[in-house]
Amino acid sequence: MPDKKYFQHQTSIVDEGAQIGEGTKIWHFSHIMKDARIGKKCILGQNVFVAEGVKIGDGCKIQNNVSIYSPAILDDDVFCGPSCVFTNVYNPRAFIERKDKFRTTLVGKGATIGANATIVCGAAIGKYAFIGAGAVVKKNVEDYALVVGVPAKQIGWVCKCGESLKDFDRSGNAGCKSCGCEYVLKDNKLVPRKEKI
Repeated sequence: MPDKKYFQHQTSIVDEGAQIGEGTKIWHFSHIMKDARIGKKCILGQNVFVAEGVKIGDGCKIQNNVSIYSPAILDDDVFCGPSCVFTNVYNPRAFIERKDKFRTTLVGKGATIGANATIVCGAAIGKYAFIGAGAVVKKNVEDYALVVGVPAKQIGWVCKCGESLKDFDRSGNAGCKSCGCEYVLKDNKLVPRKEKI
């Protein structure tokens, strides 16, 4: 049997049929179910659960105690903070089987989901969006949007680097004071004009 090209802590379980990318690290007491696909150079912290059929892109960081239920799809470079959770049935009951009612959750490239946030199934989170700690996301989130609260509401915009964008001019232009990226706000959508990272 060839050597694994990923690291698996001895207390973790990776079911046969799971696909794990090169350079990925799976830490203590985590469980990856069959047919889950995890990309290259990901880090899965302690006690992470990844359900059958979940797809996780390259370079993702999944912190301790995160549960990702199918059919969630995470693009590359997604950050999931400690104890955040993804649901898959909108109206679950213990005594009613609803596996045929699973709703897909999509998380765009580079998005951040804060600690203890809940992503209700069926939502799409845009690229580089930032979900604040403890938020409950029940609807779609725009690219680069900053959302907080229960239920989550948009309170601003963030740069690709994760810093809040402020001081938009009359034409909707704003620059990131941290990394120098430039954006323009058009029809309530943030569009990059010059990316430096």
